Amino acid sequence: MADLQSVVRASQFCALAVQQTLANLLNFHMAADRFRQNIASLPKAELHLHLEGSIQPTTVCALTRSHGVVFTEAEVRQKYAYQDFNEFLEVFKWVTSFLREPRDYALITNDLCEQLLSQGVVYAEVTLSIGIMILRKQVPEANFEAMLEAAEPFHKRGLRMNFVFDAVRQFGVEAAMQVVQAAERANSKSIVAFGIGGDELAIPTRDFRGVYDKAGEIGLHRLMHAGEIGGPEKIREAIELLGAERIGHGISAAQDPALMDLLADRRIPLEICPQSNIRTGALSGQLRRKNARIEDHPLPKLARHGIPVVLSTDDPAMFHTTLLDEYENARRMGLSETELTGLIQASFDHAFDPAARFVNSLSHQTQKTNPQ
Repeated sequence: MADLQSVVRASQFCALAVQQTLANLLNFHMAADRFRQNIASLPKAELHLHLEGSIQPTTVCALTRSHGVVFTEAEVRQKYAYQDFNEFLEVFKWVTSFLREPRDYALITNDLCEQLLSQGVVYAEVTLSIGIMILRKQVPEANFEAMLEAAEPFHKRGLRMNFVFDAVRQFGVEAAMQVVQAAERANSKSIVAFGIGGDELAIPTRDFRGVYDKAGEIGLHRLMHAGEIGGPEKIREAIELLGAERIGHGISAAQDPALMDLLADRRIPLEICPQSNIRTGALSGQLRRKNARIEDHPLPKLARHGIPVVLSTDDPAMFHTTLLDEYENARRMGLSETELTGLIQASFDHAFDPAARFVNSLSHQTQKTNPQ
């Protein structure tokens, strides 16, 4: 009889433990849902976003169809299910091969604007692969004019968009200078910065000094992808040799306390794109660990050191993410709600257009006047 009572008590204990576990899981998911709703309701800005990496499968189908090639949405989604970084690069090349005329760029700009508004984004600085356009013998100014026309109606709907003209590092110094010259010819206040992406291990940083000097002369701010797959020395070079004002990615800074001090003291922001760092294997490479997880990301360490951090998506369609997803990722890293709302504010504070802060203020006033 005593044995039977022991079995009953043990069963009751197990049942209670299961109930408590389920209750904890339910509370966790309810908290996550509340958090997502809160973040979704706030005006947001995004500062590291590649137009060509934002093309959704439905838009890819429209693009290919306009050039006489038919793909189903399922086929495009299958292509987007790449297994490693090299496959991602092949998909990127394939998708962008259908960006051939100004109307193609207008189409994807319209699509991106709709995506951003649906997430409560009211300000964005969108990176354009001008170096790719030049390589493909296109006229960047014509493509850019089509983008401006496509984006203009969205201004009335509450989205302000500016642009970054981007060169590809491994294409070389002369090609990078051609991107700056294209920005000069376009002569638009909507072009707020010049940047360089691509393989950060290709071509010494110092070789691009003249290019960045020219960008500064024509009034452009200076960006650089650094510390994504490269070490912290790449970040320091970008700052000290090129005068970079914001750093794309910069996750390797966490390895160098002196560099973290420099970034914090000079208030140089890092444009952190967590899902991108997972998908490309950059985080695993920096940590020298296979299958790194979002929870392993150094974002909390960097932000709590006093370094300005702006949260972004990089190539959202191709990395299967959204800005709301990235804030959820940051929450999973252990950031508090106060820290997360601080990240939202930082994206406005460190925008290159001073009007971004006005846009944020105006959006808050509109929310108060017209509550959901």
